Amino acid sequence: MKIGIIGLGYVGLPLSLQFARSGVDVTGLDVDDRKIVALNAGKSYIEHIPAAAIQEQVGAGHFRATSDFSAIKQLDAVIICVPTPLNKNREPDISYIIKSGEAILPHVHKGLLVVLESTTYPGTTDEDLRAVLERTGMKAGVDFNLAFSPEREDPGNPNSVVAQIPKVVGGLTPACLKRAIDLYSQAIKTIVPVSSCRAAEATKLLENIFRGVNIALVNELKQVYAAMGIDVWEVINAAKTKPFGYMAFYPGPGLGGHCIPIDPFYLTWKAREYGQNTKFIELAGEVNTAMPMYVVHRVQEALNAKKKSINGSKILLVGLAYKANVDDDRESPSYVLLDLFKERGAKMAYYDPHVPVIRPSREHGHWAGTKSVPWTQKSIGSYDVVVISTNHKKTNNQELADWAQLVVDTRNAMADVKVKAGKVWKA
Repeated sequence: MKIGIIGLGYVGLPLSLQFARSGVDVTGLDVDDRKIVALNAGKSYIEHIPAAAIQEQVGAGHFRATSDFSAIKQLDAVIICVPTPLNKNREPDISYIIKSGEAILPHVHKGLLVVLESTTYPGTTDEDLRAVLERTGMKAGVDFNLAFSPEREDPGNPNSVVAQIPKVVGGLTPACLKRAIDLYSQAIKTIVPVSSCRAAEATKLLENIFRGVNIALVNELKQVYAAMGIDVWEVINAAKTKPFGYMAFYPGPGLGGHCIPIDPFYLTWKAREYGQNTKFIELAGEVNTAMPMYVVHRVQEALNAKKKSINGSKILLVGLAYKANVDDDRESPSYVLLDLFKERGAKMAYYDPHVPVIRPSREHGHWAGTKSVPWTQKSIGSYDVVVISTNHKKTNNQELADWAQLVVDTRNAMADVKVKAGKVWKA
């Protein structure tokens, strides 16, 4: 097949390269001309994707990028990998999916396969996207094929290889499913077919809701155990020695990334259409959303012990990315912390070896252009308190322990570091 992939970000670009490595002719489609120029020049704009991997496939003629969607006329399949954020009212925003469908619309042809990978609520593929594509007068499942296959990306995990991650696939009809299986079988080792697009959409939501709910549980227990003088990290490490019936999840300063903080609310919103309440999911969301404020309170307590207040203090946030060892700062709780501390009169700065400068974004544009501070003893020692929000391997925690006046640790990063008594507070 000749395929196109719409959206060349953290999902679409790795998928494009995996298909290209498998010998498939891939056309990357994106509306950002800067990405198109960079990719065709063999350059990477995502830290964990080396430029050499792009250069290899561009040079072999297996991958090219364009903003000209008329290329779809020559393709056998198109995969949509675009964002699905929440709006300011925490309601699903599928506008990027709809716009992608409208971009495909003039170029839909007999036999074309369209697959949606963006995480969304059940019914998006066979209702919303289908309605857009059928404006051509052609019918899904008759004239063209339609399917859903949820993305499964784990940035920062060196053991996570696209080709080795089982691929769930659901089609509008049995024929659509077969076409989708044929497509992904060219690049992915294991295909997991399900009965419908909706079952595939629901599978992705279950995966992320499972994580969100369990993270909320340990976030809540962290606060309860702290009040009892018990270290939740010690408890988790002991519990995970049980070889059955337990899976370790870890607390933090809040949820980040483009999946877990967002995806559960796609289901809660859709469930209301069917008169169903999702109390468990919503409660987990409340717990996780409240975690940055818990961190603020712990910082306040730590500063008070030094006869200081948040107002007027210099606070350094270590780690801007939402998870360790990546440059992905989407939905990062670090931004919430920056805002909360600044609102309380603190002078804020951050350090992140993976994010040297804050890029423009829809949610946190007011921080755009802010640069990571230098990692020097003079710099680190000048702050009244350092808050560890993300525990990157590139961060030298021993130097942090030696140089910082005070540390508030939200990730248990200082557990094995030699440090003076009273310098580290857990949050």
